Amino acid sequence: MREKLDKSEKARMDQKIYENFVGLVSYRYADTLLMYYPKSGEVDTLPIIKGALSAGKKVALPVCETAGFQMSYSYIESLDDLERGAYGIPAPKKSCKKFIKDEKHKSLLIVLPALSFDTRGYRLGYGRGYYDRYMEGFDASSVGLVYSRFIVDRLPIGRYDIAADLLVTEKGVKIIEAYK
Repeated sequence: MREKLDKSEKARMDQKIYENFVGLVSYRYADTLLMYYPKSGEVDTLPIIKGALSAGKKVALPVCETAGFQMSYSYIESLDDLERGAYGIPAPKKSCKKFIKDEKHKSLLIVLPALSFDTRGYRLGYGRGYYDRYMEGFDASSVGLVYSRFIVDRLPIGRYDIAADLLVTEKGVKIIEAYK
C-alpha cells in the first residue's frame, strides 16, 4: 500500500513529517542521531539526515550483517560516505567510524523504520528483528516515522519487541512512553 501512494501526496506527507520531526525538542537537543536510509515507500529521511549534518549533529546509519541478522551503526559526514549495503540499502562505508553503543552519549535519538506502528508504539518491521535486537537494553529515546494511515490499533508483539517513545506523522506527534 505504501508503494502505491501518489508521489505528490507522499512528497507532501514527507515534508510535513520532516517539519514535525525537526520541531521536536528531543531533535533540537540531540547531538547524535541514529537514522535509517529510506527504502522504497518509507518516509524519506534524507532531508532530516542532510539537515542534521548541516546543523553539526552527528549522524550514524545502520550496517546490517545478513549472517546472524546483526546490526551496528557507523557515522557519516555526508551521503558520499555511503555504499551499497545489505539488501541493496545504502550503508556507511567500512572506513566510517563506528558508533559505540555502550559509550555514554550526551543526547541521542534513534529513528526507527517500520511498515506500520500501532497506537502503543510497537512496530511491524521486515521480519528479521534487526532493530529489536539492537534496541534491547539500549537507553535512547526512539522515534517512529510513519504515515498516519499506517498506524493501527494493535499489532501482534513478541517478548523481544520494542516500542517507540514517539510517533511522528504528517498530522503531528503522538507521545507513546506513558502507555508502555
